[in-house]
Amino acid sequence: MEMLKLSCVLLCLQALAAGQQPSQSISPDVENLNVITLLRRFGKAAPTPATGIDEKLFVPIGGIDQWITIRGQDRTNPVLLLLHGGPGDATNPWAYNVLAPWEKSFTLVQWDQRGAGKTLGKSGPSVAPTITIDRMTQDGIELAEFLRNHLHKKKIILVGHSWGSALGTLMAKQRPDLFHAYVGTGQVVDNQRNYLIAYQELLSRARRDRNAEAIRELQAIGPPPYDDAFRKQQVQRKWANQFEGADLFLPSTAGWAIIKPESTLADVSDWLNGQELSGTQLFKPLAALNLLDAAREFALPVFYFQGADDYTCPAKLVREYFKIIKAPRKTLVMLKGGGHFAVFMQTRVFLAELVARVRPLALE
Repeated sequence: MEMLKLSCVLLCLQALAAGQQPSQSISPDVENLNVITLLRRFGKAAPTPATGIDEKLFVPIGGIDQWITIRGQDRTNPVLLLLHGGPGDATNPWAYNVLAPWEKSFTLVQWDQRGAGKTLGKSGPSVAPTITIDRMTQDGIELAEFLRNHLHKKKIILVGHSWGSALGTLMAKQRPDLFHAYVGTGQVVDNQRNYLIAYQELLSRARRDRNAEAIRELQAIGPPPYDDAFRKQQVQRKWANQFEGADLFLPSTAGWAIIKPESTLADVSDWLNGQELSGTQLFKPLAALNLLDAAREFALPVFYFQGADDYTCPAKLVREYFKIIKAPRKTLVMLKGGGHFAVFMQTRVFLAELVARVRPLALE
């Protein structure tokens, strides 16, 4: 049965990639078992208690309707806004159960950013020219103001992952009055140096592991800067994911997206399309971004919960950044064995750090 579930997910993905409905690709025998319905029982979140909140809505932000979900078991808990990475890799379609444990201690808000997920499905790709770092920073600030009013909170907690960590850093820098604290993970620092340091660390790891294939492919592309940046960076990403174990985790997100109870194939398609559209629009601006210059001083507490084995946004750069920033309080936590996706792959460890170090700030 487990293999049947997995094959059904893969067939759905194949159908989606081919622009087909699942019934055009899945055999009648599999259809008759109604495996998707079975799988969606696993994707179903626990019922929300009377004291809790479960809202799904479009909010007018930056001139377009943008999709958010708000979930938690107790409305009196601090509000936590999670900024997804990518760009365009909305976590709403697949993190339904992955982040469920967070809902006991926080009211968790997930946001399909401009050009991502259901927000892209509503607006369409015509928003592409507005997918800029500045516009999306202002989108995030508008959303934070909405959440304060809508949920009757003076401030909220801001957590940014990967691309979301760049966005969150700029939001926290511009409007510290909106946030109890900023927490970065898979933290972007200096993208001009990022790939060089990542390359060096990947090659070192490959040699330490005596991984002949990794050594061969990494030596073939050589160190940055790259003339064919996208293709060669994908080689780095391939080995970063394998060394971190994310090569197994990332495909599972597609399965989670499919089995989410209210998800449709259109939603999954918008999720995939958003990654392509947003990545294309923000590739060059992100490549030039250097937070070492843009954001050194903060007027709020700053935390970094960084995977110690992050080969995508290397911990070495995060340590350097942590040393030079100024903030009323700053804390760096290295998550042993964690990679770029530690926030999801070590979600309970990450949550424990949030509860111990950050949540008390929202209760003062």
